[in-house]
Amino acid sequence: MTTPLLPSDKALVPFVSVDLMMQLIHRVGLASALKGIADTIEEDFARWEDFDKTPRVAAHSPVGVIELMPTANRTHYAFKYVNGHPKNTGEGLQTVTAFGLLADMDTGYPVLLSEMTILTALRTAAMSAVAARHLAPKGAHCMAMIGNGAQAEFQSLAMQNLLGITHVRLYDTDRAATEKCAANLAASGLHITQCASPEDAVQGAQIITTCTADKRNARVLTDNMVGAGVHLNAIGGDCPGKTELAEAILHRSEIFVEYPPQTRIEGEIQQLAPDHPVTELWQVITGAQPGRRDARQITLFDSVGFAIEDFSALRWVREAAKRTGLYMPLDLLADPDDPRDLFGMVMRAQG
Repeated sequence: MTTPLLPSDKALVPFVSVDLMMQLIHRVGLASALKGIADTIEEDFARWEDFDKTPRVAAHSPVGVIELMPTANRTHYAFKYVNGHPKNTGEGLQTVTAFGLLADMDTGYPVLLSEMTILTALRTAAMSAVAARHLAPKGAHCMAMIGNGAQAEFQSLAMQNLLGITHVRLYDTDRAATEKCAANLAASGLHITQCASPEDAVQGAQIITTCTADKRNARVLTDNMVGAGVHLNAIGGDCPGKTELAEAILHRSEIFVEYPPQTRIEGEIQQLAPDHPVTELWQVITGAQPGRRDARQITLFDSVGFAIEDFSALRWVREAAKRTGLYMPLDLLADPDDPRDLFGMVMRAQG
């Protein structure tokens, strides 16, 4: 049971736990959540120049990475703490876990603390759909989903609900992951095909999404697997030394990115010269640059995830939590009667 915060409860921070996030998704509906987050991302990308931007701060180890992703505009500050540890799956743990915070720039007070493991999956899928809205060929109805881990169902449902995709072709090196994904999507209305190879998966697909977990320079897609007119969402490469596409594909593609200083370090374009031309997606959303120009063009969204997307997701969750009451007040901030008397507050607590 949650308790709505009163105006005087400024020291109590709304907190959305994993359980409450799941309740919220069921309350508003998964399709509505994906659409809401996608629309909020587009709103914030349209005012891209209002934001402070920096590549995420990363701490790498031989087995994974822990990252802090901050951003701010004139009214709010946000950060996300997120890890990426591919070896965790073999230990029964999540590859990615996350939490995030949204704060008021005027007071510095947090206005939301939220789990972001589930929310990151939602916002990543919503971001892919936003890119595909602008870059995928018109009438696209089939997506190849290569990498069938924790993100695959969200990606498939975002493309179904925001683009009208009707067919999804699944492939993963782990057959059990593909079977899991197919079972989870069985009631979605999508036509699901389980494929034995990536070459099989891309047959007839107008959109190809790669989302693999191995932290290495891989060639999930080779050059001969990508034909004219395809849109690629490459979302698995998210740190230095981790890629999914053969370099030759990049040279044949028009490349779109979130934030070049970060993508050149972490994305597929880390394989290319530092001055290789790319287009920032916010420029397409605002109409400053064209997206897809013709039916035979290969478009590539080289997505590594950026802090403004998390800012948008937290913004959406805050409003959704307010509407539904699905949050709990968290006693996170000291609130002495006299702001100068923190010591006195501590001492009075003894009795």
